Amino acid sequence: MSRFYSPGRNHNSYVSNSLLPFKLSRTKIDLFLNCPRCFYLDRKLGVPVPPGFPFSLNSAVDKLLKKEFDIHRAKGESHPLMRTYAIDAVPFNHKDINVWRDPLRGIRYYYKDLNLDIFGAIDDVWINPSNEIHIVDYKSTAKESEVNLDADWQIGYKRQMEIYQWLFHKNGFKVSQIGYFVYANGTIDRKAFDGKLEFKVSILPYKADFGWLEDALKELKNCLDSDKLPKSNPDCDYCRYRASASKLES
Repeated sequence: MSRFYSPGRNHNSYVSNSLLPFKLSRTKIDLFLNCPRCFYLDRKLGVPVPPGFPFSLNSAVDKLLKKEFDIHRAKGESHPLMRTYAIDAVPFNHKDINVWRDPLRGIRYYYKDLNLDIFGAIDDVWINPSNEIHIVDYKSTAKESEVNLDADWQIGYKRQMEIYQWLFHKNGFKVSQIGYFVYANGTIDRKAFDGKLEFKVSILPYKADFGWLEDALKELKNCLDSDKLPKSNPDCDYCRYRASASKLES
């Protein structure tokens, strides 16, 4: 049986009144916001949602962008794209940059009031002359129109940025409200593939506000401490599938 579908508690399952901090990733916070029931089944009952398919091309673009910005980080200079968009900053050459990027470590904060060890892995951090840091996230797609942040589903991107900002803020950094999305858009209007894919890379600023997060974390903790399975999000595909399958099976 696949480990993703094995029911029952596992080492990541929440135990009420435990003295040990409960590890909570940025992605699991987003899962709670998307559907409390799926989150409860995952973190409390040990039945995770099915994993998504890996986006290998997106990962390749992500790695190459990191290498590219790291060249300028080592030199203490801004990337030409940053100068094109008049961004007065340079990639932050901090000793922990690779820790912050590590999905298993990341930037983390122990929220003592809720006994939660919260963490997330960032793509990049830039720093401006006022010693404010800007959280940076890399995104990639392939579409004919210009990239933007206007779609309803991109709320997940924005929350991701805000959680990262909160984590750095809690770690004592001076965090700018302005974060940046470095967006690579694959060109699909060429005459032929010719063994290569070209990208137009843009930088989209986003004025974030993480003021909602701590209230959401309290609701999340109450959800975990409850003995009742929470209501599902009516728009949750997983819950709709489970409900439809259950009716047919019974």
